[in-house]
Amino acid sequence: MSQSVVKNAQADASPPGQGAPAGRRLQGHPWLTLLTVAVGVMMVALDGTIVAIANPVIQTDLKASPADIQWVTSGYLLALAVFLITAGKIGDRFGHKSTFLVGAVGFAATSAAIGFAGNIQTVIAFRVLQGLFGALLQPAALGLLRGAFPVEKLNMAIGIWAGVIGASTAAGPIVGGLLVEHVSWQSVFFINIPVGLAALALGIWVLKDVRAENAAKSFDIPGILLLSAAMFMLVWGIIKAPSWGWGDTSTLLFLGGAVLSLVAFALWQRVAREPLIPLGLFRSVPLSAGTLLMILMAFSFFGAIFFVTFYLQNVHGMSPVDAGVHLLPMTGMMIVGAPAAGAAIGRVGPRIPIVVGMVLTSVAMYGMSTLDAGSGSGVMSLWFVLMGLGISPVLVGATEVIVGNAPLELSGVAGGLQQAAMQVGGSLGTAVLGALMAAKVTDVLPGNWAAAGLPPVEGAQAQGLEQAAQLGIAPPPAPGTPQQVVDAMATAVHDSFVSGMSLAFAVAAVVAFAAALLGLLAKRGTTDTGPAVHI
Repeated sequence: MSQSVVKNAQADASPPGQGAPAGRRLQGHPWLTLLTVAVGVMMVALDGTIVAIANPVIQTDLKASPADIQWVTSGYLLALAVFLITAGKIGDRFGHKSTFLVGAVGFAATSAAIGFAGNIQTVIAFRVLQGLFGALLQPAALGLLRGAFPVEKLNMAIGIWAGVIGASTAAGPIVGGLLVEHVSWQSVFFINIPVGLAALALGIWVLKDVRAENAAKSFDIPGILLLSAAMFMLVWGIIKAPSWGWGDTSTLLFLGGAVLSLVAFALWQRVAREPLIPLGLFRSVPLSAGTLLMILMAFSFFGAIFFVTFYLQNVHGMSPVDAGVHLLPMTGMMIVGAPAAGAAIGRVGPRIPIVVGMVLTSVAMYGMSTLDAGSGSGVMSLWFVLMGLGISPVLVGATEVIVGNAPLELSGVAGGLQQAAMQVGGSLGTAVLGALMAAKVTDVLPGNWAAAGLPPVEGAQAQGLEQAAQLGIAPPPAPGTPQQVVDAMATAVHDSFVSGMSLAFAVAAVVAFAAALLGLLAKRGTTDTGPAVHI
């Protein structure tokens, strides 16, 4: 950290009666800054899981089609992924405090608009806007932490920040289930209003803008357009590939277009006067390794964990709230493990905690691949605990490696890069592992169906059965069907689903182990921040 930043932080923490008035001394205080940005990002993290619980009720209440309800999630994720790096650049240019406050207000306002929406088209439109404001929030939060904390304490701050995200993610299914069941689906969005107002009030009172004197003074418009086009085509192609088919012309056009746009973007960055992402940033081996590590971690974790909610609700018959409670061992370990990982990284550096964490995650993924339809809560909790403990140091360590190895004037871009890597990895993992799982279910279902002594199904009925089995849903029995036949249908479907889930977790375990090897390149952030100004 530059001397100017350290001196300002020390001045802010000076005893009462010395230096600036008490109110001014609180402005820019590192730990109050952490509290403020944690309140803001809590909204984004909570929205990642709480809305999924409300989607079925939204679909029924607004008479939405399955494609429409998919856009409630996909529109938000697309806007978030496409805009993250540009949002980071906005923070670097105009200041992370202003960017954070605009993001918090916009996120709360669009949440209110969704709650008052009377049709699915309005919900989708404001979900896209909500994603754009969420993209402003996250890189700005990391940029503010990067400016408020000296390098040697940044990992602890990121650890607590990650713990807040873990707690919010864990609370989503439980809070969402309670709100939808006892209030309304609109309340899932209205809950963001008081949180956004709290973030705004704290931000005005506490946050102090920190930006480097040599930050870019203009925007790389061609670079923004090329990168946005590449991110859109990549994420959209990944989202649609399972339904289109990976070899379909549309899928290949979108993914091929993404590659061409990325190549054009890289070529433009070499000649742009003030590039969006200076390619010299990737000369840092730890930063490049941290970005790829974040992609692989998100691929294995978010890709595989996607199936767990279907396993708990459709195979084990749990309610959404019960499923959320069963996931608490994992998310609880993330809440506790993230700050602990920050402390460990502060002592020994990020390399050992990251490698150990990804090895533990790989073991947990392999353990999850051994679950069957009759596995009890005890064995599930064991693997959930191990997974939460394994992921924590990776979330903290990879974030610190990316943000800590970037210059201060690029801290927002680095924060956007970290979040974009997570979004791309998670989307890619969900799509690829989902395709593998679907293929496995389709392959084993006829055999399991025949082994259960059930008559074969053909045509549209067979296709519907396959699609239901890929979610672990047993077909509804015809009136008067003997209970023995009902149980046989459920067993065939559930066993087929578990076979597909086991394959997905096995592949995720291999990817996680590859990430552990990549973690050997991790290195503590040591980049000189250069001159900085406090506003």
